[in-house]
Amino acid sequence: METLLEGFARLYGSEPKAQGITIDLADLLFAATPLRILVGMHQKLVKHVKEKDAAFYRRLESAGFRLTFGEDESGVFPQVLRDPGGYYIDVGASELVANGSIKLRSGVGITALREESVVLSDGSELPADIIFYATGYERGSFEPILTPETAKRVGPLWGFGSGTRRDPGPWQGELRNMWKPTQQKGLWFHSGGVGVARFYSRILALQIKARQAGIATPVYEGEAAKALEAA
Repeated sequence: METLLEGFARLYGSEPKAQGITIDLADLLFAATPLRILVGMHQKLVKHVKEKDAAFYRRLESAGFRLTFGEDESGVFPQVLRDPGGYYIDVGASELVANGSIKLRSGVGITALREESVVLSDGSELPADIIFYATGYERGSFEPILTPETAKRVGPLWGFGSGTRRDPGPWQGELRNMWKPTQQKGLWFHSGGVGVARFYSRILALQIKARQAGIATPVYEGEAAKALEAA
């Protein structure tokens, strides 16, 4: 976590603050960075993180923790944009895994629950006082709350066409269907953590307000949108 924060401190730390970069300006600078450049920046950051914390990562792997830095070694933030799930930013639990306080069993699934144990797919059985069913590692879908026709018309949420797992091409250059008009009139999507919510919620609100006020709000659609996607 500390090493990851070093990169964000260049925009949100005390030094840029002393130079007059407010949180609002930092949000704008961050949002204004093209995604291709952003991915490249985070690939450099990941390389630094892997070198600096190499010993720590070796301890995690020795404890059975499966590490990933993304298909293209760009780390957690591009992963958030492509497929919001399947990652963990360490806030203390990783050390408990590394020192053996938290035990892991990787590469197996659950086949049965018994009164005081859980049976795994490799045939082993583990005693359990409490079982927590963690679902936050998977990206949720909006399809159950929409008709199939509407869901198909809107298309996928998140991702920008990077060609990685669950983010197929072609390249979009911006997030799919987030904080902007969708192909379903009146349907908007807002999601994300504090940082993106703080910045993009205002942009989304302004777009909706403009429509309510009758202000012309042309957007790319039809053939123009197809041409933009193919570029």
